[in-house]
Amino acid sequence: MVKQDKKGLALGQIFKLFRVHQYIKNLFIFMPLLFSFSFSDVSNNINTFIAFALFSLLASSIYIFNDLMDIEEDKAHPIKKNRPLASGKVTKQTAQLLIILISFFVLSTALFINLNLFAVLFVYFILNIAYSLKLKHISILDIFIIATGFVLRLFAGSAVTGIELSMWIIIMTFLLAIFLALAKRRDDVLLSLAGQETRKNIDGYNLEFINASIVLMAGVVIVSYVQYTISPEVIARLGTEYLYLTSFFVILGVLRYMQITFVEQNSGSPTKVVIRDTFLKLTIMFWLLSFIGIAKFI
Repeated sequence: MVKQDKKGLALGQIFKLFRVHQYIKNLFIFMPLLFSFSFSDVSNNINTFIAFALFSLLASSIYIFNDLMDIEEDKAHPIKKNRPLASGKVTKQTAQLLIILISFFVLSTALFINLNLFAVLFVYFILNIAYSLKLKHISILDIFIIATGFVLRLFAGSAVTGIELSMWIIIMTFLLAIFLALAKRRDDVLLSLAGQETRKNIDGYNLEFINASIVLMAGVVIVSYVQYTISPEVIARLGTEYLYLTSFFVILGVLRYMQITFVEQNSGSPTKVVIRDTFLKLTIMFWLLSFIGIAKFI
């Protein structure tokens, strides 16, 4: 019984390495389907779910690799010190084996089912390995790489469905990802000011720069979305002039996230913020419902 408990604990720690809660980011793979309203195509739906599963697994292998590279930094972090590798509950050898097995399975499967999907996943994998090894320590470049990862999720969805991406969805995704990455870096800056140095690249940021950048990107995200909703090509494609009304929820969501960042000082993990904050979840839900409702019925 004791052995089973220990085995269960070990499996639980390995599962924790996968950071399944982060899979919410991979929902961007479904954006080509959403913005093209191609949900009636069963094959596209199935292919998108497959892309989501493969991307999520590959992302997990990168999370494990990143944790492996950051063991010493994570030990100094008030929260990350409890991660399986930093706490010593999972060995480095186990982590290395998982990285090899998962990445090989995902990339070989993608190569077999869709060459374009393989290309996107391979670029994502190489880019993030480089990020974990060196590029994440270069300020500003680090957040651009994070944002590029979100755009690659769009391309993964496009690759398996054949749906062409518009410039608007790429621009808005990139800008939103930068906004969220800056908010995350702000948390690192606050920890540094409190005497807890957690990242080598934090010297390239300070609170004034981060705050100004977040406000700037918030405004750009909102303006870009409004421009998207009133652009002639979108009005012609969706057959409605009222999509701009959904901007209400976009502005609401951005302001709420800024409130969490500046007032509540809790922007360390964008994924956890979205999962835990009822206000944000309701805002996203109402935005989605209003977007589909207006585009399909008005």
